Amino acid sequence: MAVTTAPPAGPTPMAKRSAMEQIFWGGFYASGLIGALLVYGLLQERIMSIPYGGEVFEFSVFLVFANRMAAVVFAIVMAISHKESLTNAAPIWKYLIISFSNVYASTCQYEALKYVSFAVQMLGKSFKMLPVMFWGMAIIGKKYTALDWGVAIAVTGGVTEFLMTGPTSSSSDNGSSVKGFVWLLAFLCLDGLTSTMQEKLFKEHKTSKYNQMMYVNGLSAITSLCTLITTGTFFPAWSFFLREPQFAVDATMLSVSAVGGQFFIYSQVKEFGALVFAATMNVRQVISIIASYITYHNNITGLQMLGLVAVFGALFYKSYVGIMSAEGPKAKAAETQPIADKTKAASEGGAYKAADKNLSGPFLSRGRT
Repeated sequence: MAVTTAPPAGPTPMAKRSAMEQIFWGGFYASGLIGALLVYGLLQERIMSIPYGGEVFEFSVFLVFANRMAAVVFAIVMAISHKESLTNAAPIWKYLIISFSNVYASTCQYEALKYVSFAVQMLGKSFKMLPVMFWGMAIIGKKYTALDWGVAIAVTGGVTEFLMTGPTSSSSDNGSSVKGFVWLLAFLCLDGLTSTMQEKLFKEHKTSKYNQMMYVNGLSAITSLCTLITTGTFFPAWSFFLREPQFAVDATMLSVSAVGGQFFIYSQVKEFGALVFAATMNVRQVISIIASYITYHNNITGLQMLGLVAVFGALFYKSYVGIMSAEGPKAKAAETQPIADKTKAASEGGAYKAADKNLSGPFLSRGRT
């Protein structure tokens, strides 16, 4: 007697959906990601550079703490809904290394906005490609292709040209932008270490994304809270939160948009792969920079616009080459692969999963909030 089995429960894999459904969900994830991170970026600049009631908010670690607490709640909910383990998959001390670098990288990112414009900060995240690549070679012995180095050098050159050919200071004009560059340099080094250690953790301990997100953000929340308490800034920050209702709204929306961005990042990478995500992040950066200039009336020169073209031209080219390199093997496999194996390969990512490996490290870490 033949035994029939019910189809597995859960959502239909994206590869099995119709073309129209794939277009809809692709547009939904991309627009949601761009929208959430656009709001996040504009709120970052607003909170750190524009006064509330005549007073500028000074306690950037408090924002890190709030964001990480929101991310922990999100990660726990997602881990439970996806039936992932809530126990630590790697030694706690390894999560702690990532947490320390993550907290202080984010703090440096916020502090930089007191002295440099949002566009400079955003471009700084692209500038970190070279530090991330050097960390990758030093820590996990990773090798990069000539294209990787070419893109990283082009991006670095474009960012350098942008910084040297026009205004870079914050709209709050808190003094010399040199301080902002020092904060950005610290951010680049710390965030490069964070990205490399996260990649190392995924490889060595096979941690799931929500498990790692839960523990890293949980320990990051503890780290940032301890920093606030030991520096005596927790109560002044909390007092500012209660005293300025507009700041309370902005800080809450900052955390919500950060968590929303993480949801769309993980959803898009899972359903469409890292290549599509990287291309979406390129679009997001362009839109965020344009929105910042329009919203806060920052000035930009023609030469700085050429620098932007160089940066995003290199990034879009990298994404295009990755997608095209995945299309070739995918089409060839479709012609030769047995029909019974096609569905399995599609649901596992197929050629795109192999191509996604080329976008790890410096090309994926730009999505961090």
